[in-house]
Amino acid sequence: MTMQLKKNTDQKRTAQREFEELVPSRYALRVGEIDVLVVSDGVLPLPTATMSTNADPAARAAWFKDMFLGPDAFDWALNVLVVRSGDQTILVDAGLGGQFPGFPRAGQFPRRLEAAGIDLASVTDVVITHMHMDHIGGLLVDEVKNRLRPDLRIHVAATEVEFWASPDFSLTSMPSPVPDVLRSTAEQFMKAYHDKLRTFEDEHEVAPGVVAKLTGGHTPGHCVVYVTSGGERLTFAGDALFPVAFDHPDWHNGFEHDPEESVRVRVRLLQEAAASGELLVATHLPFPSVGRVAVDGDAFRWVAAFWDY
Repeated sequence: MTMQLKKNTDQKRTAQREFEELVPSRYALRVGEIDVLVVSDGVLPLPTATMSTNADPAARAAWFKDMFLGPDAFDWALNVLVVRSGDQTILVDAGLGGQFPGFPRAGQFPRRLEAAGIDLASVTDVVITHMHMDHIGGLLVDEVKNRLRPDLRIHVAATEVEFWASPDFSLTSMPSPVPDVLRSTAEQFMKAYHDKLRTFEDEHEVAPGVVAKLTGGHTPGHCVVYVTSGGERLTFAGDALFPVAFDHPDWHNGFEHDPEESVRVRVRLLQEAAASGELLVATHLPFPSVGRVAVDGDAFRWVAAFWDY
């Protein structure tokens, strides 16, 4: 009886894994000689109002309707990056983690890394674009903390560390419980990893061809990551832009600590990407979030890359 029950359980788990593989959760590409893997950490639901806090409600409703989203909430993608350059394996951001109630479909990156054959113990470096909970929460999960190597280096802008010592939420427009959770998560992260932090001021080469650069805006210490090799470049934009940013780069996001500066950062990044033709990936663009940017009048147009399969 017990053996039969175990057999049935194993068969169900196998069937579940096979079903899960029908839904892609990682996408691999090469930038010159550098391997890049985009990994989905899942999705979390957010109010549509957070994407456009300074927009006319009718214009916001029309945009979400045109995108077949909303009207009141939508699923926000969560993407992290794994980059292999030389003998270094770099994780860019770490997703939400599974410790926050109400977000059961997020916090998936640990098992998806495992499914991709990437051992967390092989990660030599982590770049944190900024210390919001959906970028550092994954590092606070026991199954992750216990498997990381003792000499792990975590790269984050010095401005970001300073900001979270006494964060200012006065210009944000977040759901009411969020600021306290963001603050406590940042405190947990600093307590757990303070001895592994490698801070930088403006720009830092994490590995050959992998550079973290301070942008500010979304948070004072927000950074992007440039991957450059063989005449090609990919930019991981973190939270500098969101799905609505191409049509309405001037719309504010409720999670931006400096909305006006965020607009300037966003427009500059989009203009650079359009001029260079480089690949662009961002945390909250729909997975796999690999594409290019074109100028479209006073706005921009997202051109999704064709999947290479």
